[in-house]
Amino acid sequence: MSLNLVSILFSAFALCVLFGSLDLTVNGQSEVQTIKHRDMILDLGNGLETNARLNLPIIGDGPYPAVLLVPGSGTTDMNESGGYIRIDNDTGSLIYPSARPFHDIAEFLSERGFAVLQYDKRGIGANATILDHNVWGNVTFNDLARDAQKALDVLLKQPEADPSKVVLIGHSEGTTIVPRLAINNSDRVGAIVLMGTLAQNLKEIGYDQVMVPVLYAQQVLDHDHNGLISVREASEDPVFSSLVGNLTSVLAQNLPVVNGTGGTGEQLSRQYDRNNDTLISIDDELKPIQIDKLKSFSSVIPGEKCNGLAGPCPMWLNSQFALSPNLDIISKVPSNVSILILQGENDSDTPIQQAFLLQQKLTELRHPDHGLITYPNLGHLFYPSSQWVTNVGGPVEKQVLEDLFEWISNPIRNLKSSSLTEMAIHMAQRSVSNHF
Repeated sequence: MSLNLVSILFSAFALCVLFGSLDLTVNGQSEVQTIKHRDMILDLGNGLETNARLNLPIIGDGPYPAVLLVPGSGTTDMNESGGYIRIDNDTGSLIYPSARPFHDIAEFLSERGFAVLQYDKRGIGANATILDHNVWGNVTFNDLARDAQKALDVLLKQPEADPSKVVLIGHSEGTTIVPRLAINNSDRVGAIVLMGTLAQNLKEIGYDQVMVPVLYAQQVLDHDHNGLISVREASEDPVFSSLVGNLTSVLAQNLPVVNGTGGTGEQLSRQYDRNNDTLISIDDELKPIQIDKLKSFSSVIPGEKCNGLAGPCPMWLNSQFALSPNLDIISKVPSNVSILILQGENDSDTPIQQAFLLQQKLTELRHPDHGLITYPNLGHLFYPSSQWVTNVGGPVEKQVLEDLFEWISNPIRNLKSSSLTEMAIHMAQRSVSNHF
C-alpha cells in the first residue's frame, strides 16, 4: 500500500473518531448555484409593459454571447409554461409544471456561459393569466414582432450581453418572427434557431390542423373503412374528444330516435347530419364542421371582445393569415446568419412536413450555414408525445438542449468547408431513444 493511500485512509479514520461517523456519499442534487437572474420590465410603448428576465452565468461579469427567446402562440408566459404554478400546502414552496420549455432552455444555456433574455407576451402574466383582455383581444402579429424587436434592443443594452454574438431562438409562432428580426438586424444577429417551425402561412397550416380529427377518424375510428363513425364511439374516444373539443355536443341534439335495430341513439344536427342517422359521415359531416370552426375563429363580430380563452382571437388570426410565409421570408435571411431547425417527428401542432419544406428551401437557396435535426417520438414541446395530441409535459429532452448548445457554440460557418457534409449527415441522423 502506497504512503499516499495510507495517509488518505488515516485522515478518513481520524474524521470518524472526531465526528463519530463519516458519510462519504455524494449527494446527487447539489446546492451549488450556477446561474443568476435579473428581473426586468420591458417598455413596449403606449404605456404597455411586460415582465422579462435576464439569465446569467454565476461566474464573471461578461459580456457573454447573448440569446433572445421568442415564444409561441397563445397566452404564453416567458417560460412557455404548460400548466399552473401551485403551492405546496405543507412547505409553502412553489410547485412548477413540468412543461416549461423556455425555462429549460434559458437555464441550460446560461449555465454554459450565455446571457439569455425571456419575456412574457403582451397582456399576459404568470400561469397564462390574461392581464389585459383589451390588449390581448386586439393583438396582431405586427405587435408581437415589434415586442420582440424591443426585447432584442433591451438585451443588447445590457452590459453582460455581447452584441456581436446574438442568437434568436423562436418556438412555434416565434419561428415566424425571428427570421424577420434577423433580416432587420443583419449586423447584430449571428444565428437563428427555429423550434417546431412553420414554413407555410398559418391559413394553410391552420386548415391542416383542423383536419387532424378527420385523419384520426379515418385512420382509427373508421373500422369498416366505409367513411362512417358512430356518435357514441366518437364521444367515448378520449383522443378524438381532445381533438374536437365540444364537437359531439354541437353535432348531437340528444333526441331519442329509432334506429334500424329498434334501439335508440342520438339525432345529429340537420345542418350536418345529411344522412339523418346516428352515424357521422367523415367527408360530408365531420369535415364541414371542422372547416366552419376555422372560419368562425377568423370572423370579427362588431362590438364583441375576444377574451382568448375559447380560441384564437380573430384580430391575431387574420393578421397571421395576411403574412408572407416563412418559405418566402427565409430567402431574405443574410447568408452569414446560421439557421438551425429543431423538430419533433410527432409534432401535431406544426407537423414535421413544415420543417422538411423549410429545409428544402434552404438547400435550394444554397444557404451556406443551415441544418435540420429531427427527433423520433418527440412532440411540439420536445417531450415524448403521441402523433395526434401534444403531450403537455416536460422537461425538454436533454439531447435537444445539447444539440442546441453545440450548434450555437460551434456554428458550421466556423468549420472548414470539408467538414460541412460530415456535420450535416451527423445531424440528420440524430435520434432520441424510444420512450414507448
